Amino acid sequence: MTTSRADLPLVVDRADPSPLSAQLVSQLRSAVTSGVVLAGERLPSSRDLAATLGVSRTVVTTAYIQLFAEGWLEGRHGAGTYVAEVTPAAAPAYATGHAMATPVARTSTPRPGNGAPSAPIELRPGIPWAAGIEPGMWRRAWRHAGTRPPSSWPDGLGVPELRAGLVHYLRRSRALNVTPDQILITRGVSNGLTAIAAALMRPGDRAGVEEPGYQSAREVLSRAGAEVVPCRVDFRGIVPEELPAGLRLLYTTPAHQYPLGGRLPVTRRQALTAWARATGALIVEDDYDGEFRYDVAPLPALYSMDPEVVIYLGTTSKTLTPVMGAGWLVASPDLVSLLARRRREISERVPEPVQYALLALLSSGDLERHVRRMRLEYARRRAVLVEVLAPARLLGDTAGMHVVLELPPDRPAADVVAAAAERGVAVCTVDRYYAGRPALNAIALGYGATPRRRLRAAATILRDLL
Repeated sequence: MTTSRADLPLVVDRADPSPLSAQLVSQLRSAVTSGVVLAGERLPSSRDLAATLGVSRTVVTTAYIQLFAEGWLEGRHGAGTYVAEVTPAAAPAYATGHAMATPVARTSTPRPGNGAPSAPIELRPGIPWAAGIEPGMWRRAWRHAGTRPPSSWPDGLGVPELRAGLVHYLRRSRALNVTPDQILITRGVSNGLTAIAAALMRPGDRAGVEEPGYQSAREVLSRAGAEVVPCRVDFRGIVPEELPAGLRLLYTTPAHQYPLGGRLPVTRRQALTAWARATGALIVEDDYDGEFRYDVAPLPALYSMDPEVVIYLGTTSKTLTPVMGAGWLVASPDLVSLLARRRREISERVPEPVQYALLALLSSGDLERHVRRMRLEYARRRAVLVEVLAPARLLGDTAGMHVVLELPPDRPAADVVAAAAERGVAVCTVDRYYAGRPALNAIALGYGATPRRRLRAAATILRDLL
């Protein structure tokens, strides 16, 4: 039986005063304690890892020797370096900088296959790989936030330095040409949409949401008193010529339609903005998965085509983690001022430490480096799903962190989900994304939360079920 080689989320930061070998030791410990690297997995050779990271072989060898001494690694004659059968006795010590935890043997821990239940393999969509966040990057961001004294009163628009930093980030990442007074800091997409609905929608106004589409968008608009109207999408995204009459607002995900994964072509984008101008409606663009594109070049954001009729929403919940609780809204200065004023009236704000941590990630370039690493990692995971599940029909596999697997008519999606759960794989049907009767028999497969080795095992189970 061959042992899989671990895929290591390692980086070296030459601006960090810590020795490079110490950085690798810390990251490898964290990878083991968080379950990113599992007991029995083979590590890359010191030569291969040094070449990958662009460091001398001595740096990697020194790190490996330290981890051998602590008991985290073990050698097998002629076979390489492996993660030892250990579990941390005090894993939180690494995050706080306290004394190093000592690994202890896992001799009493039941293992799958001998009666012990194992955690399900998570393939539900919308969950990013939080374990892939480089610990040093995360600590630096929050250390920076801790050095900033609280302001006397929070800025309703958001921390000015962060809005200025987002101007440059959005220009580089999404080709948006905006100014700080066009940016409002939010807690994420749903929070931004809530602010828009509260300020612009009147009870009974008609709001369009993609069908199938994001359930939270329907809920937000419904709670604001809007009449939520389903708007048909196909495998390329929203269909402009079929939009219902009388819409005050349309919520859409043109970069990677959620959940079907369509990429809205330029002709439809032009038709959509022309429709908004002709009807007086506003388009809310959720730039879902705009950062993660693989086989095709990204299209410019819809906002850049007509800023007067489009409001742009972005978030860190997929690029980093939902627990960050930070996002942004881009619109005309007058609308941004209106939204900020309405938020002040109800004392709603984004905590300043969160904003300063995001500012540190932007200013250092750490966020963009992280996105590049994740883009590469997610592309590899996507390739595993495509390879194992071929020749099944997969939708939306050119971008993002999930695909949709279309099922044969004689295999109801709910039955497949239940059968997968019995075998330890957590997936969901696309039924949940429909407001009305589902028109597609399919399941959604997220690959953000699961490393490649487990992903391959889960995909094999699904293939066998079908």
